[in-house]
Formats: sequence, C-alpha cells, structure tokens
Amino acid sequence: MGGYSEDEKLRLQQLRALRRRWLRDQELSEREPVLPPRRLGPVAAFWERFLQPGGLWRRQVFKVCETGGFVLTRVLVPAWIILYYLKYHVMKMPHGVVMSNPRIFPGDRILETGEIIPPLKEEPDEHH
Repeated sequence: MGGYSEDEKLRLQQLRALRRRWLRDQELSEREPVLPPRRLGPVAAFWERFLQPGGLWRRQVFKVCETGGFVLTRVLVPAWIILYYLKYHVMKMPHGVVMSNPRIFPGDRILETGEIIPPLKEEPDEHH
C-alpha cells in the first residue's frame, strides 16, 4: 500500500482546484464593491456641507476659535494673574475684605452720635 488510490487522487485534485477558484473569487475587481448610494439624514447632511474644506462657514468658525483662543491665552489669563497678584499681595486692604467695627464697652462714647453706652445692669440673682 503505497500512496493514494485513484479516487483519492482525483478528490484531492478537485479540492485543490476548488480552493484556487475560491481564492481567485475573493479578489475584488475594479467594479466592486457595489454599494448603494449614501443617504444622509438632515443633521448629517448639514454637517457634511458645513465641514467641506474651503467652505465659508468653516473658515469663519476657524477664525472665531483662533481669535477666542488668542484672547483667552494672551489677554484674559494674564490679566487674571496680574489682578490676583495685585489684590492679594500688593494692596494694603484687599477688595472685599470686611473690617470689623471696634469693640464697644460700657462707658465708651460713640463718635458719630456722642452717646455714652450705659453700664450693664448687675443682677446678682442670676448665675451662669
């Protein structure tokens, strides 16, 4: 028993031919793939037209974004840093800091009205 029988050889040859044909069929021609025309919804169609290279809206949006970035990085952030430094490191009394009024004790005179604060009533009956 040496080798394949005639039927086995024929079967192997047919399998090889089928494999070769299947591999050739997997290669795409110039006409493939045949896809249906793309149908876009209203929102997708808007963005498709809006984002076309060289379009007027795209240039305007780019200019606005570029200008906004310039203003933010070159004007607003440095101004904020300078104001912060001035407010908390240079000014003697920072803006927004409330100074408390001086304490008033019995017998003190109120400067605006000239009134003298009467002494507290002592009630020996009540304790803490």
